[in-house]
Amino acid sequence: MEQTAIERAVAAILFAAGEPVGASRMAMAAGVSEEEIHTAAQSLMSRWNYERFGIRIVRLEDAYQMCSSGEMADVVTKALETRKPPRLSPAQLEALTIVAYYQPVTKAYIEQLRGVDSSYAVSALLGKQLITEAGRLNVPGRPILYETTPVFLRTFGLTGLEDLPPIEKADIHIPEGQQLQLPEVSKEEGTV
Repeated sequence: MEQTAIERAVAAILFAAGEPVGASRMAMAAGVSEEEIHTAAQSLMSRWNYERFGIRIVRLEDAYQMCSSGEMADVVTKALETRKPPRLSPAQLEALTIVAYYQPVTKAYIEQLRGVDSSYAVSALLGKQLITEAGRLNVPGRPILYETTPVFLRTFGLTGLEDLPPIEKADIHIPEGQQLQLPEVSKEEGTV
């Protein structure tokens, strides 16, 4: 299959899907290699960006999604009469930052770093689909572990977690005789 045909296939698949589609899935459907899919997607991304096309393709780890360009947001919002998503409160932003940098983490770990109850913040982030359950710790009580989602990457314009800016990890004061460790993680079926 020639390059332009692969680009047309990538554009058609992403337009029809309306959500992220993995490169491997597109490669299987088009009968080409994943590398050819990545090359075609990059070519479309570059050309549409250069031409200031109203549509963009964004890369989310090993998947791609079609979306409207940021410069067209006002027009799209007016046309579709959608409201802007609610902003994150400072508490939600703190909790999300902890999950993003230390994932997978428990709510208790988030609360330990923040120093306050984080139930509402975690619940709100789950509702906004910025974080998701990632399994349970293999300790008494089996607390839920949380990690970020592709919605988080898309919302913040990240290709992957490696795009997060570097930070100094928190130096938590732990009383003498206690340890702060995350025990072995156990992923159970049925948890996402």
